[in-house]
Amino acid sequence: MPLPTAWLPALAAFEAAARHQNFAHAAQELHLTASAVSHHVRKLEGMLGVTLFQRHARGVALTIEGRQLADAAGGALTDLHDVLRDLGDPRSERHLVRITTLYSVAHTWLLPRLPDFTAAHPQMRVRLDTEMALTRFDDGGPDLGIRFGPGQWPGMTAHHLMADALFPVAAPTLPGIEQVQSPSDIQKLPLIEDLARQGWQDWFRAAEVHGARLDVRHSFSDTSNALLAASRGMGAALARERVSEPFLSSGGLVRLPGPVLPTRYAYFVVYPSHRRLRAAARTFLDWLIAQPGRSPPPRPTSTPPTP
Repeated sequence: MPLPTAWLPALAAFEAAARHQNFAHAAQELHLTASAVSHHVRKLEGMLGVTLFQRHARGVALTIEGRQLADAAGGALTDLHDVLRDLGDPRSERHLVRITTLYSVAHTWLLPRLPDFTAAHPQMRVRLDTEMALTRFDDGGPDLGIRFGPGQWPGMTAHHLMADALFPVAAPTLPGIEQVQSPSDIQKLPLIEDLARQGWQDWFRAAEVHGARLDVRHSFSDTSNALLAASRGMGAALARERVSEPFLSSGGLVRLPGPVLPTRYAYFVVYPSHRRLRAAARTFLDWLIAQPGRSPPPRPTSTPPTP
């Protein structure tokens, strides 16, 4: 049912009064008198049949019903203001979506897919941040983040994006790789690790290689750098299924024998629960969630030895 136009001035006066908790301050903002604001609020209360403010000597305070209406009216008027501002501004950022994620996810998973997004939405612009630190989602910050974790962060809404899994890889030119015929043989290679919560000890345990003596030579903070080092022949690395595809498809890395170990954590798209997504961010979120290959990885299996 359309909102009666007679309600609009009263709603605007009420929203300002609710935001300021003061009729005089609301009147200043609206270029009205305090009595005019009070008249609009009483008119709205009469139309609704509820009390929106408790009046007292020091001012006014919202009732439960008033708080409910103030939240709805504030959000609606803010949305309307944003649209009106954007429509009149040729430099509008209404088509800009700001994303934050780790470099490994951006470089190996997201960027190869972005051309499909921009082809489907040519008016959209993407701003991608790959800082290692978790970015604050404050005003002017990112709209969406892609995080690897348990799926629960205080104050954040999280949508499951995809699971992941671990398996060993190395460059086909790595010295000693021709002798690797079983998971146990991998411990004889120089190893590369990243800062993930699951590492070589977890994988060798899953491979039922007990008491493994590991020669961890190099450590990297980012998974993609660990894989790049492995592709340069610096050692064997534990690859993430979701970020290793470019290295495997190019032949820079090959899989070594052993199980596929599902990760404890998964990838999630996150944004602040208190903030409504802008239309551009909602479009990008819907596109992300619709990406193929989001199903959980296969159950742990052994891969044949590398010939």
